[in-house]
Amino acid sequence: MAENTPPPQRQVLLQRIYLKDASLEVPLAPQVFARPWNPKMDVEIGTSANALGDNLYQVTLKVTVTAKLDENAVGFLVEVQQAGVFQLQGFANERETQAVLAGHCPGVVFPFARETVADLVQRGGFPPLLLQPINFEALFAEYAARAQAGAGKPDDGGIAHVQ
Repeated sequence: MAENTPPPQRQVLLQRIYLKDASLEVPLAPQVFARPWNPKMDVEIGTSANALGDNLYQVTLKVTVTAKLDENAVGFLVEVQQAGVFQLQGFANERETQAVLAGHCPGVVFPFARETVADLVQRGGFPPLLLQPINFEALFAEYAARAQAGAGKPDDGGIAHVQ
């Protein structure tokens, strides 16, 4: 590369956001609505990225929320897979690309997944549920640090558990 040639400008271009899959299960309906409502919420978040070609990537965010009334009773179970197609340009290496796909892109997709979860929970007849924001860039940095310290991949599969 010539000295006067500037490095390519890094760009992350959102091409599309879409809902891949969504489900709501209310195993104890209608009896669940007659019980006191003070569940323990278990939230699991997972991300994945797939190359589509021509610098296009699909980033999928899987959100699972389980409202547990006790050890044997589930108030509801919501599963949402929200995805986005992103075009990445100007990234120098695979490490930078992976950091964008695992850190930045899920942060773009998350508000859409959060809205879908909230809508499904309310449509199921339950009080509003607002998932707290998640810093995916910090989670990826932690994941990468653990992978480097262990000279391999951590055994959690890149899934964040939030309670």
